[in-house]
Amino acid sequence: MCGRLGRERHSFMSDHLVDPELRPLLELIPTISLTPEILPAIRAGGIPFPSDPQAVEAVITQVRKIPGPKAAPDIGISIYTPRSRNGHLPCVFHIHGGGFVRGSSAELSPVHQRLAYQANCVIVSVDYRLAPETRFPGAIEDCYAALGWVIANSDELAIDSSRIGVMGESAGGGLAAALALLVRDRSEYSLSFQHLIYPMLDDRTCVADNPHPYAGHFIWNPQSNAFGWSSLLGVPPGSPGVSPYAAAARANDLAGLPPTYIATGGLDLFLEEDMEYARRLMRHGVPVELHVYPGAYHVFNIAPEAQVAINARRDSIAALKRALHPASLTIESSSK
Repeated sequence: MCGRLGRERHSFMSDHLVDPELRPLLELIPTISLTPEILPAIRAGGIPFPSDPQAVEAVITQVRKIPGPKAAPDIGISIYTPRSRNGHLPCVFHIHGGGFVRGSSAELSPVHQRLAYQANCVIVSVDYRLAPETRFPGAIEDCYAALGWVIANSDELAIDSSRIGVMGESAGGGLAAALALLVRDRSEYSLSFQHLIYPMLDDRTCVADNPHPYAGHFIWNPQSNAFGWSSLLGVPPGSPGVSPYAAAARANDLAGLPPTYIATGGLDLFLEEDMEYARRLMRHGVPVELHVYPGAYHVFNIAPEAQVAINARRDSIAALKRALHPASLTIESSSK
């Protein structure tokens, strides 16, 4: 498939900055400039995440259809619940990535099973409608409707509705940040944290006057970024009037958002928009934990053996455990 889609692997001025242990992943995942012509093939592909037999055995997996927003189709969700649960558990409401144009909860099933097992929580992953077939606000309204359903059915799902946080990677991280804004502004529900992994937050990165010279050369490049944003918005990225519920970085007021975890790579196209969002959150009084991993490009954290990826996964799960189980951590700390 890589050859047919026009695999791109050129020599960039940032080549020397790539962590040597991350170079093998660049041979497995092509850097492709997305276009409407190759989108079907991209959607048909995917990343074969390895399954953890212990997590598969320890977690109950359900796939369900739930009502979508008013006058919209039903929404697919995947639910992962530890078998050994004792009472209601905290929940990670997860939104998958894919540049707004591809991806599914099923693709990440091995990841979610492992996370539910490791963090002792329920994972609910939502299959929102994709662009360009569905423009903004379809995806974010799907996410909001699914979150509302989870909260309304929290007893059936054995979820502690006071401990629900939102998480996403890439475009899913952007949608997670937008969902946190929407939840704050509509005041129907509340979130206990947002956990954003190299989030896609700002369409204006596509039209920056002075783009980062070393970022965005690998996996997800500026052309694909412009394609993703154009597909979601239906207008050129950088256009006036783009809603913050589409591009969270467009929000003027970030006060009142939940504690935030942001992780990104030093060579990721989203590096500067992620750092700027973290800075602005802190300026608005939001607790923020920010990680920038040197030598790391987009989706670097899936590399199985690279130490920087191992570190990123370790930091992420540790932060999730702190957010999901703050009481148990307090008790554990006081007993030492």
